[in-house]
Amino acid sequence: MSSSVEDPKVAGETRGNIGPDMRRILYRETHSSRAAVSVAAAVLILVLAAYGVLESGVHAVGQPAWLIEPQVAAQRIVDLPAGMPPLLLAVTGAVLAMLGLIFFLNGVLPGKRARHLLAGARGEGLPAVVVDDEVIASSLARRTRLAANVTPEQVMVVVSQRQVLVNVRPTSGIPVDQGSVLEAVRDELEQMLLEPAPVPRVNVTPSGVIGA
Repeated sequence: MSSSVEDPKVAGETRGNIGPDMRRILYRETHSSRAAVSVAAAVLILVLAAYGVLESGVHAVGQPAWLIEPQVAAQRIVDLPAGMPPLLLAVTGAVLAMLGLIFFLNGVLPGKRARHLLAGARGEGLPAVVVDDEVIASSLARRTRLAANVTPEQVMVVVSQRQVLVNVRPTSGIPVDQGSVLEAVRDELEQMLLEPAPVPRVNVTPSGVIGA
């Protein structure tokens, strides 16, 4: 995915001219939506609130409760863990803790998708380009394979938001220059002008594979 782009300084100056609509679109493309979790939380709260209002209304007109009297339910909650089997209490606590953890992590984590922006496209006045990390990894693996003179099966590239990890298994008897591979990966990343820019790391395993 190597391409020629303009000077990074010029690209950085042009990126400041992106309108709010484009920023919102790019944010949606690079971050996972929390709508599903928000809707689930809202529905859960609405159901509990509606049930509470229903039971209170039934109790107010002197009718028997549908499931449990509000006062009885409140008293049982206050008396916990008394009157509740230990196994059921443990399961209930684990489920509530898991739900709380899911909602908490969805609220505090950035929720970034495995995608990067190509800054060079916007710097040249072209439409913004969002690329999956798998595509970036494939391009870096090809560049690494050429620099290390190995087969595709001997290269594994892992791309994250802030880091690129390149693992190379050399062919037995043919050493691999780690510095040359790292320089090739850096050159490929510089041509891509990714946002955010990941830091490359190259790991050459001490044990090689038998050549064909």
